[in-house]
Amino acid sequence: MIVPPTAAAPMAPPVPPLLLPHAKRCRTVAVAAVSSVSLSAFIFLCLLLLDLAPHRVLYSRLSASSDLSVSPSREVFILPQDTVDNPPSSVTEVPQRRDPHRTPPFPPPPRPFEPPKPADSAQATDVEARPGADSAGIKKCDVYLGKWERDEEGRYPLYQPDSCPYVDEAYTCQENGRRDSDYLKWKWKPDGCHLPRFNGTDFLERIRGKRLMFVGDSMNRNQFESMLCLLREALPDKSKMYETRGYKITKGRGYFIFKFADYDCTVEFVRSHFLAREGVRINRLGNSNPILSIDRIDKSAKRWKRADILVFNTGHWWTHGKTARGKNYYQEGGVLYPQFDATEAYKKAIKTWGRWIDHNVDPAKQLIIYRGYSAAHFRGGDWDSGGTCKGEREPVKTGALLDSYPLKMKIVEDVIKRMHVPVVLLNVTKLTNYRKDGHPSVYGKKVIEGEKTSKRRQDCSHWCLPGIPDAWNELIYATLVQQQHRQ
Repeated sequence: MIVPPTAAAPMAPPVPPLLLPHAKRCRTVAVAAVSSVSLSAFIFLCLLLLDLAPHRVLYSRLSASSDLSVSPSREVFILPQDTVDNPPSSVTEVPQRRDPHRTPPFPPPPRPFEPPKPADSAQATDVEARPGADSAGIKKCDVYLGKWERDEEGRYPLYQPDSCPYVDEAYTCQENGRRDSDYLKWKWKPDGCHLPRFNGTDFLERIRGKRLMFVGDSMNRNQFESMLCLLREALPDKSKMYETRGYKITKGRGYFIFKFADYDCTVEFVRSHFLAREGVRINRLGNSNPILSIDRIDKSAKRWKRADILVFNTGHWWTHGKTARGKNYYQEGGVLYPQFDATEAYKKAIKTWGRWIDHNVDPAKQLIIYRGYSAAHFRGGDWDSGGTCKGEREPVKTGALLDSYPLKMKIVEDVIKRMHVPVVLLNVTKLTNYRKDGHPSVYGKKVIEGEKTSKRRQDCSHWCLPGIPDAWNELIYATLVQQQHRQ
């Protein structure tokens, strides 16, 4: 039997995109409906299905192109601005919804030390809001702005002058005959916050299994020796700390590795006066003359790669005779300059160092610190022309010196801002400007009984130990505390 064609039914309105799954159901029902029931019954069934559709589908905020088979991402909390600046340690980052068509990246490696991104000031850091506060009580302040206060609690010095065997003769001022000791009883107090109290045991735990390396000139050796003494105080068994090759600290040796056996970590020093490469050239008479290749990194850089925490410095050697004069001394590429400005050479050398860091350091695994230039306090001449600081008993309180800021530091700040690898600038320049009382002066050498102390050559650049470098290392400790808080 041939069924005559029926009249065309009026076209139904288009189904919204979000209702497409239910429209598919309508089409399935329509196959049976057309053959057995009237058009009105078919329309009734579709309306019934749409009325039963889940409310969340009809009114979802998802776009028509959303993948409904993917569950919505977790709720994202937007924190107040003050909370963003100082996030509590309990807040976890909510992952962003990823593109399903993009290959997911490998998970990042663990970051034991996460250096902060360089700020405009390059000096701000996070420190404890009060003594003994945990990381949740840390707030942001510039720890390099403040003043020296007398220690009223009897905590300073952090180790006794004659207690540490790792201070070389040049810095053992008390053992060399200095009788006044008030210079040992000052502490650095930042404006508006407190540094965490130095805890040697906690410091060693933070560098467990790692290598802490100081790279630079004798000023960094000064700080390196301070660090050894501070950490030694935390060891119940002092024999568990030793130089791995049995070397004693002397001026002549440029590489030391001290092992802390219970913590499987090392504290090391690598001598590098300029961070750029020193060398010699042979002139036409067959004589050798020193040169400095300002576009090449120092030969010791192969050792730098092995460290987890690096503390760099350079500065004082750039004021010495041949370096300051710059005659037939600076080399760039294959060109030896007959005359070259020392400040421009310094800038090029720091840029060379910055490029090396950017190309050779993994910021996920290494923490880079640059310790700033520390002030000298010569009166009446320089280090080699009769300058003196003997008899200084208290920090500087007034004067232009407190506000002076070397051009070298401005150069360092500019280079660090342009680097890709974050660098913590340990900017001790201003806080050491105060401490004219902390230098060895004439007490850089042991005096035999009955012998007069020579006043012709005084050391007003380096620092007595215990002394000011201990404060620099307290700032390194604050930096490590900061890294944990940031994580």
